[in-house]
Amino acid sequence: MEPKRTGLYDIHVKLGAKMVEFAGFLMPIQYTSMIEEHRKVRESVGVFDVSHMGEIEIRGPKALELVNYLTINDASKLQVNQAQYTAMCYPDGGIVDDLICYRQEDRYLLVVNASNTEKDYQWILEHQIEGVEIENISERITQLAVQGKNAEPTLQKLTTIDLSAIKFYWFVEGELAGVPMIISRTGYTGEPGFELYFDRKYSEDVWNKVFEAGKEFDIAPIGLGARDTLRLEKKYCLYGNDIDETTNPLEAGLGWITKLQKGDFIGRGALLKIKEEGIKRKLVGFVVEGRVIPRHHYPILVEGKEVGHVTSGCYSPILEKNIGLGYVAVEHAGIGNKIVINARGREVPAEIVKTPFV
Repeated sequence: MEPKRTGLYDIHVKLGAKMVEFAGFLMPIQYTSMIEEHRKVRESVGVFDVSHMGEIEIRGPKALELVNYLTINDASKLQVNQAQYTAMCYPDGGIVDDLICYRQEDRYLLVVNASNTEKDYQWILEHQIEGVEIENISERITQLAVQGKNAEPTLQKLTTIDLSAIKFYWFVEGELAGVPMIISRTGYTGEPGFELYFDRKYSEDVWNKVFEAGKEFDIAPIGLGARDTLRLEKKYCLYGNDIDETTNPLEAGLGWITKLQKGDFIGRGALLKIKEEGIKRKLVGFVVEGRVIPRHHYPILVEGKEVGHVTSGCYSPILEKNIGLGYVAVEHAGIGNKIVINARGREVPAEIVKTPFV
């Protein structure tokens, strides 16, 4: 099947981006260098095309009932124009996906991972109840993430909305760059910034205006490569690496979004049992000694015995060290513990550290 293109594909090509297929889309992995782009976001402002992400609307009188049954966080606590990080689980506690739930005036918007959009949509449809409409609007939406300390002064030039009044994990619906959109104080970088959701037909127009407004801050386009290293420095989970159907939210360090007391939801029984019995393994962060980058699935050893595996790893441009995440048997998961990464037969020492890394 031919990979899809976002509404900004032509711009990425014109900018000389290295394009790769990701989650069924042709996406920019980098424009200049991942390290340069990573630092740009940490030090000033960068723009990501994340239009490959999925958007699913849930409407109707029983929308909240369905959202709360599908997700592990408590959507009943959301006020209008508030968002929350949450996840959907299978009955055994394994993770269907992690997502952001936005409460709009008359609907809920679930923003899901690109590679899971169709799977998530089918999962939600399987649990549809009377009095609820479900619609996958992903094809119509362009999503831009404008991230970094200069994101706000850049975007403020393009709107009369007071962006400084939008708190973390809140949003407004209004005009920016002359286009109606959701302006959300969220992101996947750990830096201050916004995510913008708007009609795909305005893709290039909004992109160009944002870049014009950000000129004084030397604004730059950022690829998916730096998005991954930025999120890893903050220990944000990536679906398909750090979390998936074989992992549960409690061992992944997502107990803080798992509201076991809110009432029934899919996976609650299994998660209660896991909590009662105690988790057997834990997602930890570690720093590697030397130049080897820890890769997904590399075994983690203690005294020659396998006690877990790596889920994500990269070179951290801020720490200037190689870092990683991995599941480790809970008795070996303490901060300061020494572990060994088996990198294709080569044994590399590492140490479990407090996260986020940066």
